[in-house]
Formats: sequence, C-alpha cells, structure tokens
Amino acid sequence: GFIPVIFNRRGHNGCPLTTPRLQPFGDPGDLREAVTYLRCRHPSASLLAVSEGSGSGLLLAYLGESGSSSRLSAAACLSPIFRGRDWFEAGMPWLYEWPLLLHLKQGLSRYAGALAEVVDMDRLLGSRSLRELEETLFCRTRSRPTSWESYWERNEPLRDADEAAVPLLCLCSADDPVRGPPGQSLPRELFRSSPYFFLLLTPHGGHCGFPRRGPGRCWAHEAVLEYFRAMAEFLRTEERRKGLPRPR
Repeated sequence: GFIPVIFNRRGHNGCPLTTPRLQPFGDPGDLREAVTYLRCRHPSASLLAVSEGSGSGLLLAYLGESGSSSRLSAAACLSPIFRGRDWFEAGMPWLYEWPLLLHLKQGLSRYAGALAEVVDMDRLLGSRSLRELEETLFCRTRSRPTSWESYWERNEPLRDADEAAVPLLCLCSADDPVRGPPGQSLPRELFRSSPYFFLLLTPHGGHCGFPRRGPGRCWAHEAVLEYFRAMAEFLRTEERRKGLPRPR
C-alpha cells in the first residue's frame, strides 16, 4: 500500500551533480524541494519519511526547520547521527571510517574537474579522516570559507528540534559502533521532553543492521512499516473524530 520514493544527496549513489556544490551535513534545502514536488504531484496522499545513518541529519534538520509546515504525517530514523559535530570530532573506529572515507573519495573524484573550481581537490582526496574531508568540502572553499564552528551552527541536525511537530520514531542500537556509546550520543532529554520524539533502543543491532535470526532480513524495516500503519490509523481516527477534511 506504500509508494516508495528514494531521495539521495547530491552526487551520491550515481545522482548527477549539475552544479559545483555539494550538500552540507544538515542542510535540508534539497529535501524540502523534493517534499514540495511530491505534495504537488500527490496532493491528497499522506507523506511519510524514513532515513538511515548520517542521512538522518537531513531529516532531523528538516523537521526542526519546517515545524508544523513539514507536510509529513510521520517520520522515522534508523541509527541516526544526532550530534553531527561531536560525531565528526570523535571519529569512528578505523575499521569503519577508512572504508567509508575511501568510498566518499571515489564518489567525489568523479566530479574532480567541476569541484576544482571551488575546492582544493588535492587536499580533499588526501584527507585522512571524515572530519578533514567535511572541513575541506564546506569550510575551506575558495569562494566562501567559513569556520568549523560556524558550519555546525548552521548544520547541527537538532538545532531546531524543539520546533519539530511530526511524530518521529528513532530506532537505535546500544552497540552501534558508528554512532558511538548511547550515553554520549543519544539526546535522552529530548525524548523525555518532546511529545513528538520516540526512542526504540535495542541492546544489539549494529549500525543500520538490526538483523534477525536466519538469512538476511532487517527487522527494523518491518518495525517502521508497522509504526507508519499505526500512525496512519491514528490520524484517520482523529480526522473522523474532529470532522476534519483531509489536507489538500
């Protein structure tokens, strides 16, 4: 009963890069355009959003910036990175960071010619950490350099979390080696104080893995679909109770 739509960051997963500009960690501008387009194409449909890993930075930032105007009925994050700056500064275990760093460099090298206008490509491709890569891409640009502190003032995923007005389920694992220890990386106070943020914390599951016993299925995906169905039923019941027309 769902119609899936995949949204990728600029230049990721084979998406063409039409301008020499990539997407900062917590800049939801492109995501906002995608949601606006979907709302125009399907004005009466309920829009739901789910993100994985560092992609949750975009969704969290979008929900905070948009508030009650997000046009989403519900959202979910799998293994989200809540505190972007802390995550980059702490670094991951090399077993995870180096393969990811290599993967990102390979993707960026496709656009070396265009990006050379705005970024020092030698420094970029010589980066030895994810922080150095991020800083070179977005702070040490040729046209508009900025400080690391200023960059995160504009890109922390939870910078406007108090304004979020959409039910959001966050599935996290206590043994997530990428996000880090839950005591330092989970904003527990936010889940206690906000009526919109829900936390499902499991002892095991890794980063975006959540495997079940048996061959290759991720139980988190099924949990998200169950959550979306429950939210849809709840919203329909509320509409009938209040006599509200479906938004168009």
